[in-house]
Amino acid sequence: MASKKKRLLIFLALLVVVVAILLYVYPRHRNQQDRLLTIYGNVDIRQVQAAFDDSGRIQRLLVQEGDRVHAGQLLAELDPTRFQDAVARDAALVKAQEQVLARLLAGSRPEEIAEARAEVRANQATLHNAELLWQRQQALAAQQYVPKQSVDNAAAALKTAKANLQRSEQALALAIKGPRKEDIAQARAQLEADRAALALAQRELADTKLYAAEDGVVQDRILEPGDMVTPGVPVFSLALDNPVWVRAYLPEQALGKVRLGMSAQIYSDSFPDQSFPGWIGFISPTAEFTPKTIETTDLRTELVYRVRVYACNPQHRLRLGMPVTVQIPLTQNSPQNRSQNACAKSTGN
Repeated sequence: MASKKKRLLIFLALLVVVVAILLYVYPRHRNQQDRLLTIYGNVDIRQVQAAFDDSGRIQRLLVQEGDRVHAGQLLAELDPTRFQDAVARDAALVKAQEQVLARLLAGSRPEEIAEARAEVRANQATLHNAELLWQRQQALAAQQYVPKQSVDNAAAALKTAKANLQRSEQALALAIKGPRKEDIAQARAQLEADRAALALAQRELADTKLYAAEDGVVQDRILEPGDMVTPGVPVFSLALDNPVWVRAYLPEQALGKVRLGMSAQIYSDSFPDQSFPGWIGFISPTAEFTPKTIETTDLRTELVYRVRVYACNPQHRLRLGMPVTVQIPLTQNSPQNRSQNACAKSTGN
């Protein structure tokens, strides 16, 4: 009996201790939850499929898989021969059209005007002689010294001389006025078209060189020298790993506590003694069911919101697919304006 009492007292004492511990720990745990939100996810990266804008045969590839490249770095080249020929052809067309326009703008040369005036004087002399001949033939025909056909021939020669004089006078007037403004406008338009064709040819020649759009790592070298390419066919696949972002899911109950631009800390089992600072860069406007691949069956039917937590990765320690833990302080964590390019100048070994 005494033994039973003793066991009962011990049990009651342990129960009191457990209750006391729970009363002490639970509020602290609730307080911790109110101050810090923990979510889980995997590291993801952006990728670029580097491709030429032109068709041609690859002449050189300058990087290998795994090489780190920088924005603006030359990655590959096409055979430029036919593009260089096109530039030379269009440049010659531009020069020729420039001369055509210059000739029209300069107008008639003084020598051309002088030649036209001389032609007028010559036709005036021919007309005067034709008038005299016609008058003589009329007088002779009146006395029946010449046949009527001679008078007709003299009259025809007079008409021809008058027409030739009018034509030469019009030619002189045109030489003095110079080219029509419509001809000059047409020549200007043709020159602009030729210059545009030259600019396009120069752009196509420049496009025979493939440059890295951003800093990253060559993930795949898809083609090799000698391969034919067409616009849009990838030559390299580049992984843009600074910044990276964590794909995680926010419980519906926590949606009102998290806002874009809030800071976060990222932790990885690969680097247990290091945290990676990040920020909330995206919150999906649409709810979805918890992904089945990363949650238990009890949580699969709960609604969550996909979030992206961006992080600078200058030392390239965070890698694609790495599971991580994200902690978001819920107090003293004001949102800040940030962008995906916030780490563009970050460097590291």
